[in-house]
Amino acid sequence: MTVATNTIQELARQFRTDGIRMAHKASSGHPTSSMSAADLMAVLLANHLRYDFDNPDNSANDHLIFSKGHASTLLYSMYKAAGVVSDDDIMTYREQGSLFEGHPTPRLKWVDVATGSLGQGLPIGVGVALAGKYLDKLPYRVWVLCGDSEMAEGSMWEAFDHASHYRLDNLIAILDMNRLGQRGPTMHEWDGELYARRAEAFGWRAIQVNGHDLDAIDAAYNEALESDGQPVLIVAQTKKGKGVSFMEDVNGFHGKPTDDEQTEQALQELGGVVTDVRVSVAEPPTGTAAVAGERGELKLPTYGPDDAVPTRRAYGDALKALGDAYPDVVAVDGETGNSTYAEVFANAHPDRYFEMYIAEQQMVAAAVGLQVRGYTAFGSTFAAFLSRGYDFVRMAAVSRANLRLSGSHAGVSIGEDGPSQMALEDIAMMRAIAGSTVLYPSDPNQTAKLVAQMADLEGISFIRTTRAGKPTLYDADEEFPIGGSKVLRHSDNDDVTIVAAGITIYEVLDAYEQLKADGVRARVIDLYSVKPVDVDTLQKALRDTDQRLVVVEDHWPEGGLAAAVLEGLTASGDAASVQLKHLAPREIAASATSAEQLAQAGIDAASIVAAAKELSGQGG
Repeated sequence: MTVATNTIQELARQFRTDGIRMAHKASSGHPTSSMSAADLMAVLLANHLRYDFDNPDNSANDHLIFSKGHASTLLYSMYKAAGVVSDDDIMTYREQGSLFEGHPTPRLKWVDVATGSLGQGLPIGVGVALAGKYLDKLPYRVWVLCGDSEMAEGSMWEAFDHASHYRLDNLIAILDMNRLGQRGPTMHEWDGELYARRAEAFGWRAIQVNGHDLDAIDAAYNEALESDGQPVLIVAQTKKGKGVSFMEDVNGFHGKPTDDEQTEQALQELGGVVTDVRVSVAEPPTGTAAVAGERGELKLPTYGPDDAVPTRRAYGDALKALGDAYPDVVAVDGETGNSTYAEVFANAHPDRYFEMYIAEQQMVAAAVGLQVRGYTAFGSTFAAFLSRGYDFVRMAAVSRANLRLSGSHAGVSIGEDGPSQMALEDIAMMRAIAGSTVLYPSDPNQTAKLVAQMADLEGISFIRTTRAGKPTLYDADEEFPIGGSKVLRHSDNDDVTIVAAGITIYEVLDAYEQLKADGVRARVIDLYSVKPVDVDTLQKALRDTDQRLVVVEDHWPEGGLAAAVLEGLTASGDAASVQLKHLAPREIAASATSAEQLAQAGIDAASIVAAAKELSGQGG
């Protein structure tokens, strides 16, 4: 071993005493979950991790992801041992304003992603490893500390499958097999042979080891680093609460700090408090990312008035254009690229496209991992299937990740495929994400302009695209700022405001002509930016139309366009006086044509005409 065994023993003891002390002071935490992995992380930090803590943006740094994020005291103690934080710092654990949160987040500059929702660290590690092997082409390693409880998560096995498919020999998962979960024993307890066989069946190399034998751990890491073409799982048998007799392998201590008496006993059994063990973490080898270069001139696709191009196709065309001009743009898809049209990018830039197959959790996770390495990542699938990966989207926001998602085949308008394929919840889902941007274009030129803006947006952005091709509404030189809208029809004496987006805009425009012929004047607003919403334009329109509002959307009534409009107006104090007719699907559909679906859902032109006439007092 490079560092003396007795020093690593002291380091592991410090990790354990730090965990006891932090959780005791905070009156919360998971010290036993940290204690089981203390020896594993002591050997890693002392002998194998290559990381420049003074420069966390060094592209050659290894990456360490705590998939078992509840073991946060262990991670923070590692930072102390590396000399980048103090004992006083980590003793603010879980206090308001402290960077040392209950579960790690990138508020700490050495943390790549937020963890704590189990089953996410390894899938994200796959994304980071993809960047390392295929884009950066640097020899950094991605180390992921996993818990045995999270091995029940399907997302873990999506990660195993994809890591093997892409031959990610730069990915090393360390399984802290401590046998006990939150409420009792894990499904497979200490059956390391079972975990090893499963990993090997997925194409991984598996190494079993006593997770408290420092020399054996070091040998296992060395063996893992020799792997060629295979990711490695180290199955480490450990004991939860290791080193303290009344907690070691005893159920009932998960997520519980020790009280005063227990703390005194625990620290005594561990040999007393130690706070001054420091190790010199190895510097990474020198190197720069292979995918680099300045962004060139962006030449977006343009469409003429006679082009009936689906917005999903315009998404693919625009994504390719971004790839042509921006070497940092990468894409992933969930085996739907011939429908989302991500295949247009894939065909043009196969070296920057990663197929995630039917594994939406891994798809989102891979995009998060790729953006860790600074890539502008786009992910796409049917909007309905993004619900599978929603927890990953939610946690991406906690990670302060910049993530761009496209969901196609939205709403009942997809027609004959039926309800299993119809995204009717997606706007609500994505609006609920902290700091998100939600876009819903109606025509191809608008789509292209919005996709281009997504490339530079911070946070989580989502664009909803539709299946059918409709006439192009906008000139190619029209601009569509985020947070804006377009007033498509208006006069000085309009009777009613009609708001729509995407597919329903075309129904509204048909309804407008019928209303005009019947003497009802409608103001038509294309609300392409659902979040943030254009409150100013809505306020003016409602003032001009005596607060009469029809909202038409191909989305469940809850959380969609109308909710966005009313929430915006509520914040400005204008919602109370609105007279609203809200047209939206309210029953689960069955297979039918697109026109039949729109009519049955009450969001077709005839339904809009009836609602507008009733609201303006000209029905009958």
